[in-house]
Amino acid sequence: MFSHIKEDINVVFERDPAARTRWEILTTYPGVHALLIHRFSHWLWQQRLYWPARLCSHIARWLTGIEIHPGAVVGRRVFIDHGMGVVIGETAVIGDDCTLYHGVTLGGTSWNKGKRHPTLQDGVVIGAGAKVLGPITVGVKAKIGSNAVVVKDVPDNATAVGIPARIVDPEKPRQQDDSSEKTGFSAYAVSDNMNDPMSKAIHALMDHISRQDSQIQEMKEQLAKLGADIETDTEVGQAFDVNYINKIVD
Repeated sequence: MFSHIKEDINVVFERDPAARTRWEILTTYPGVHALLIHRFSHWLWQQRLYWPARLCSHIARWLTGIEIHPGAVVGRRVFIDHGMGVVIGETAVIGDDCTLYHGVTLGGTSWNKGKRHPTLQDGVVIGAGAKVLGPITVGVKAKIGSNAVVVKDVPDNATAVGIPARIVDPEKPRQQDDSSEKTGFSAYAVSDNMNDPMSKAIHALMDHISRQDSQIQEMKEQLAKLGADIETDTEVGQAFDVNYINKIVD
């Protein structure tokens, strides 16, 4: 028990640069308080003392603004930053070294008994306001962007963003900045080099139009050499002009 408390305190130093002393963490961090009470309420739940367990979790919610069902399984070195509005359902499973920001919901999508909440594997980061719903699995070191709504499995090392969430480059883990490389996670599960699929699609369209424009220009030059009366202007209508599309995108 004391080793878990020590880990809960040390992990705050690793992931929150605002933390100054252990006493400050132990007395003013609601995420730490919620996890400490949850460990006790979860033990009561395992002993089939359901009402006392629910009472403890209710008190924790009143004190911290974080609602963790006593039946939820929470691993080691989990960090709940800020915490207000976090909701973790009964059959949710959170692996080791996960990070949750404020407003996160690990919720269910049905009223059926049994597994109905998400499973987070080790090292998952979930950004502020994100909703992970249903009996899905979020893979090892995956990241969920702020305000995303995830209703399907997320592969290992992938990043999910948007509503509904879509996967960003699951085959390649994103490069992290220096600070995230040191701490092993990216703050709020987003970064400025995120490779968004919509941005990729727009740039691919621009590249295609540029290549097509070059091919048409080459054809016109060949026709001109054959004596055809045709303009050799490189612009093929403003609607297909790359610069025009750039203005639209900007």
